[in-house]
Amino acid sequence: MATVTGVSVADEVPGPPERSPLSADGAGTRRLGDRLFGGAAQGAGILVIALVTLVGLFLLWQAVPALARNEAGFLTSREWTVSGDHPRFGIVELLWTTVVSSLIAMAIAVPVGVAVALFITQYAPRWLAKPAANLVDLLAAVPSIIYGLWGLRTFGPKYEPVQTFLQDKLGAFPLLSKTSVSGSGTVMFIGIVLAIMVLPIVTALSREVFAQTPVAHKEGALALGATRWEMIRTAVLPFGRPGVISASMLALGRALGETIAVTIIVSTLADQTVWSWSLFNGGETFASRIANNAQEFDSPQKAGAFIAAGLVLFILTFIVNAVARIVIERRKAFSE
Repeated sequence: MATVTGVSVADEVPGPPERSPLSADGAGTRRLGDRLFGGAAQGAGILVIALVTLVGLFLLWQAVPALARNEAGFLTSREWTVSGDHPRFGIVELLWTTVVSSLIAMAIAVPVGVAVALFITQYAPRWLAKPAANLVDLLAAVPSIIYGLWGLRTFGPKYEPVQTFLQDKLGAFPLLSKTSVSGSGTVMFIGIVLAIMVLPIVTALSREVFAQTPVAHKEGALALGATRWEMIRTAVLPFGRPGVISASMLALGRALGETIAVTIIVSTLADQTVWSWSLFNGGETFASRIANNAQEFDSPQKAGAFIAAGLVLFILTFIVNAVARIVIERRKAFSE
């Protein structure tokens, strides 16, 4: 064998590494762990889908008999008489109050929540950012009944002068026309309380997304001469947009289905009989109507009418989440 400087060429060529007798077992153990974890994750996903499907089928099965006997337009009527031989009930008022109050909540909570998240992650010093983030997380743990009682007893009386001012100045608009409902029981007030409730959700999730913005993107924008706001607008916000959309849709789902706080606030509207499209009028959401009348579930017909309303809320929440998923996927495709 030829040698170079006294060393055999064959000695310089490394041979195949010796296989440890434990390597195959270790690889097999890892593969078994991967299979177990993958199977558990797949099973959990299938279980969630099955549960959602079963809930929808149960609601539909319970609601169909009552809908078949309904003598009014379920999607267009404002009546709600579920007893007797001629039931007449519709959800147009419930749908209006639920959707409008939730949209008001989102119009307030999303801009404020994103602004707070940007302050915590991009502007606040380290000694302030962590306590502020912990405080926001704690607000998300406050029970709904606390928000409802606070809104009715503390915030409501302070809000009434604001409603009076808006009615005096902007009462010519149909959506802001004057009503006889007190300020602490209007659709607008419900939306504001819901905004305060979902604000921690939007802030916490947006904060986590903004904090994961690649440092290279931010430093690159600053190196090119961008100001702090320009860096946020060109690097942080585009990166966090899918996360903000997800947080907003999660908060919207919470607002649509909120029960206890809304029930406490609208419980003072039992004598409200005159309906209008004004935001300063009273009303009930799907959840509060069901909760306020739970004692009427003494017959399949009555229970079926309320379950039919719950089915609409179920479908509405499902549509919101589906639209959110479509928007997020499109944003990801665009960013790629």
